[in-house]
Amino acid sequence: MKEHQGANAFNSERQTAVTIGTFDGVHAGHQKIIERLVNTAKANNLESAILTFFPHPRMVLQKESGLKLINTIAERKQMLESTGVDHLIVHPFTHQFSRLSALEFVRDILVNKLKAKKVIIGYDHRFGRNRTADINNLKEFGEQFGFEVEEISKQEVEAVAVSSTKIRNALYEGRVEKANNYLQHPFTLTGTVVKGRGLGKEFNFPTANLDIKEDYKLIPKNGVYVVRSQIDGRNFFGMMNIGTNPTVGGEDQTVETYFFDLEQDLYDKKLQIELLVRIRDEKKFDSVESLTIAMKQDQAFSRQYIRDNYAE
Repeated sequence: MKEHQGANAFNSERQTAVTIGTFDGVHAGHQKIIERLVNTAKANNLESAILTFFPHPRMVLQKESGLKLINTIAERKQMLESTGVDHLIVHPFTHQFSRLSALEFVRDILVNKLKAKKVIIGYDHRFGRNRTADINNLKEFGEQFGFEVEEISKQEVEAVAVSSTKIRNALYEGRVEKANNYLQHPFTLTGTVVKGRGLGKEFNFPTANLDIKEDYKLIPKNGVYVVRSQIDGRNFFGMMNIGTNPTVGGEDQTVETYFFDLEQDLYDKKLQIELLVRIRDEKKFDSVESLTIAMKQDQAFSRQYIRDNYAE
């Protein structure tokens, strides 16, 4: 997959089959659209291309919404890598870009820049200034500029019954298994391991404190989760605490992971950690001893869950 920073950077000798969207989460519904895109491109001897946007349009046009995303842009690119798409165009979404009329968007971006011969789009897609144009307008432009529009029907979209909003809500509720089912892959948190307060070592539960730079990344509900990460080519399981560590007087939210059977200095290492299942809420215990007992119970639950679901 070739990546292009904006439509102006795109260059291909061949015409394309294009789909358009933010693709946050690259969930089951997105995967269905992308599969259709790849198959259509191959059948018509076209290059397949995804036109996506960053930042998310709502982050630019509705800043007060406080929208958090399922994926960072780097995570989104990584997941799209495995779909078989030829080109990923990440176009910067700005106020100026949002003012393009439907005609300008189709003519200048889809036709002149991306050489679109087929455009594959959901039945409810809207575009152009103030999102005033719909799929019927797109079909009219297709007749004018010589491209075909392939519509993904309401029945097809609703058959998947998933949306980025549903996934975000599931994560905010801590229902990570439900979110993973929608996504058809585990939700991940990506960051660099930094020094924390070092309290975990005192409880014999040394943790890797994850620093997530992207402030737009959605962090699931506080609590304890069973997790997995690939470290130096090997899978390691563990348990992650998202929260403020109230038992030991913490105030700021942290993301800390205790990896089982791993004795390695992880400082400054970049990790991508998959959340598999939520164990419990974070709570304030009466004492450090009570917290330690709870963590041992969490570990026992985690190891049993791993044996039941990931035994090799």
